[in-house]
Amino acid sequence: MKPVDDVATPALLVDLDVLEANVGRMAEAARSHGVGLRPHAKTHKTVEIAALQMAAGAVGLCLAKTSEAEAFARAGFRDIFLAYPVVGADKARRLLALSDSVRLSVGVDGEDGARSLAATFHAAGRTLDVLLEVDVGFHRVGVAPEAALGLARRVAELPGLRLRGVFTFAGHAYSCPTPDDVAGVGRSEAQTLVGVAAALRDAGLPAEEVSVGSTPTAPHAMAMAGVTECRPGVYVFNDASQVSLGSCRPEDCALTVLATVVSVGGSGRAVVDAGSKCLSSDPLRPRAGGHGWLLGRASRIAWLSEEHGVVAVAEGESFRVGERVRILPNHACVVANLADRLLGVRSGRVEAELPVVARGHVE
Repeated sequence: MKPVDDVATPALLVDLDVLEANVGRMAEAARSHGVGLRPHAKTHKTVEIAALQMAAGAVGLCLAKTSEAEAFARAGFRDIFLAYPVVGADKARRLLALSDSVRLSVGVDGEDGARSLAATFHAAGRTLDVLLEVDVGFHRVGVAPEAALGLARRVAELPGLRLRGVFTFAGHAYSCPTPDDVAGVGRSEAQTLVGVAAALRDAGLPAEEVSVGSTPTAPHAMAMAGVTECRPGVYVFNDASQVSLGSCRPEDCALTVLATVVSVGGSGRAVVDAGSKCLSSDPLRPRAGGHGWLLGRASRIAWLSEEHGVVAVAEGESFRVGERVRILPNHACVVANLADRLLGVRSGRVEAELPVVARGHVE
């Protein structure tokens, strides 16, 4: 096992003790509420972490893209939900092939997209499970709650598809200024989705699955009666945005970027060898504030170019060329996708190399 001090930079380090604690804590929360935990593996895209989540009691994996599902199916995972409006005959054919070996379900939020999947499955004499995505306030994708019943009726009538339930993502929680506001979004998310599911059942339509999501809202949404499943993702690592939102403590953050100071230039400035190709350009949530926190320091990454992270040196602090620092990124999911591997560390030594098997799988 190599000492962390010997690792070339920049490198993505995962504190295995913190990771395991995060996985166990969310699994226990889901069990306590009688809710199935289906973690969103787009956060880490690694087989080993997904296996850890399954061993802790997850019912399956959530993913976003068809190619991600293909990668995890090749690795032996057998229950996958694509929480994304997959559209088109080419992807439908790939999903058909996946369904030979995987219990597969897919999100839909419109009739045209649903038809593009239904045609392929019906022609093959097969049926694809789908969940209807409901927009509970994020206004990205999803059908409005008041229009959900009408769309559900049309989707349920399509040969080749089986409507299995409803799902949502309350991404607007990431803009909430206080933890109380986040909690309010989580409760509203669950209440709206449970209400839509009840309306579908009253109309004679199936809604066995009521699936909520998001790390910040998970503790609040999964606590509501009628929710059957929760799909948080970033909780495995956490990040500076989760700390800022009040979803976790700094010590609950497992993923950091190890970097080296390569330049100490003008007054109040230092530069590390981790830029946007390593840290990503995602802003801090809920309020913008640089591009990463330096652990144990008040200084912050102020701005990025591709290979340079420019540190605004806090008053009273200094840096020297060759010094190594640990950076807590704004958004762990994007950072993990930028690396070929994650290094699992424990007690100052590298214990495992975790290949990011679904890196770049965006189609």
